[in-house]
Amino acid sequence: MTDANDYRGSGALPVEGRVSGGGSSSAPMQARRGLARGGALGFIGAALSAILGFALTIVLTRLLGKEGAGVVMQATGVFGIVLALAKCGLDSTALYLLPRLRADHPAQIRPMLHFMAALIGVIGIVAAAVLYLMVPVIWRGSDPELQQSIRAIAVFIPVGSGALVAAAMMRALGGMKAYVLIHNIALPALRPPAVALAAVAGGSLAVVTVAWALPVVVTVVFSLGVLGSSLRRIESEAADAHRAETHRLTRSEGSFFPPKGQRHALVGFALPRTLSAALEQTLVSVDVVIIGALVGSGAAGVYGGASRFIQAGMIVDSALRLVVAPRFSALLHAGRREELVDTYTTATMWLVLFATPIYLLMAVFAPVFMGVLGPDFVEGGIVLVLLSAGAITAFLAGNIHSLLIMSGRSGWAASNKAVVVIVNILGNILLVPVYGIVAAACIWAVCMVLDALMAAIEVKIFLGVPVPLRAALGPLLLNLLVVGLPSALIASINGPTLGAFWAAICVSIVSFFVACFLFRERLRLSGLILLKNPPK
Repeated sequence: MTDANDYRGSGALPVEGRVSGGGSSSAPMQARRGLARGGALGFIGAALSAILGFALTIVLTRLLGKEGAGVVMQATGVFGIVLALAKCGLDSTALYLLPRLRADHPAQIRPMLHFMAALIGVIGIVAAAVLYLMVPVIWRGSDPELQQSIRAIAVFIPVGSGALVAAAMMRALGGMKAYVLIHNIALPALRPPAVALAAVAGGSLAVVTVAWALPVVVTVVFSLGVLGSSLRRIESEAADAHRAETHRLTRSEGSFFPPKGQRHALVGFALPRTLSAALEQTLVSVDVVIIGALVGSGAAGVYGGASRFIQAGMIVDSALRLVVAPRFSALLHAGRREELVDTYTTATMWLVLFATPIYLLMAVFAPVFMGVLGPDFVEGGIVLVLLSAGAITAFLAGNIHSLLIMSGRSGWAASNKAVVVIVNILGNILLVPVYGIVAAACIWAVCMVLDALMAAIEVKIFLGVPVPLRAALGPLLLNLLVVGLPSALIASINGPTLGAFWAAICVSIVSFFVACFLFRERLRLSGLILLKNPPK
């Protein structure tokens, strides 16, 4: 493993091998406390984001119908795919690199941020121009409103990519509260009223799509302000603690951009992440785009509505990922294996424990969820069931992708995504024309499990860290007994109605919390009570 002292002055990004031991006996408990505090904050933000995202889906489907909503979802899906390329993998690079620079070379953070910002600006503008010019070629013969919507939203690609990277920079430098407020609350809160105003005012679908993108401008402005404040604080703390060393580093390495060696190392890590991130977003959005092309915007709207529920349900995964990604990077860099394994195991157990109930309720009461979007969307109930099953299965591997990426294996992560995207696209092209959106849901579920399986094998080989499958099965079984079984019984007796849904929620909440209390030690929940008294 690369020693921290070797990294100082090398100008290269360290890549870890198998993680060695280290850390005190109390380190795992301290790690759980930190995970609990950060996870709680992330969960609040992710929950609010999910609720607001759900509100946006209702606004789209209710005001535009499944045809209009399908067009907007296709346009925003294309936007997401191009955005994933335009950000150049620099969001993951920031999470990987900045915690290490903060520990070893605080004076190099500012030049590195300048370099990353320059890359984002140039590539974002190029990507926007290419997409704008290629729309008539790629979507020739498609719905004119779809072409207009994609061209309209293409203008926001430079700002959107900048917003994503700025958000990652905030997380990497410890600005979790600001991240949650800006990106998990403010951004999704601004979108529903903006979209509703554009739709009610009689704007075209292109105008509605622009209304969806406009709030990104607000997040960029506030993110830059927070980053500037965080950077000044870090530099001040470093100067106070190591004034002589910091002064020397500032004079010798205080140029606007980082040294050439670090620039090359950053690009070397970011390039595979660029491909990987684009493939990740393709996996999320390509289904809707392909369905729209093969079956029509109506089917794309129904499938898109179901997939939005799945995305909204990722609140626990999102909350934990915000915390564990920079934590994995720091622990790998320091070689603290005990804390790393404990953090990964705890995060996996909590992910299965707190995320599974959401998807069990979605699966059992799929007609109720889809009916909220409108009567035309109820036919997508089976899609929601299949997608929920795939998500629950993939959760058993925990935040395995973050662990793989933070170990420096961005190329392997990209390869995994390439495999699953190829499977996804080929499967959709071959099966969707015959079996419709049900086939698309099955293919997505298979791809999620395949992606997690490949990453799990690689993490085991490279880091010697196995997936804590036995630990994860306990929370899964608990949820099946205290949430899945009662909900299924209530639905079978009363039918999947709204009243039965609320009854199932009440029963599930009571039984879930009772079970968590009884098995709190096995579920590693004792760390949660320490939120009020964080360790000094």
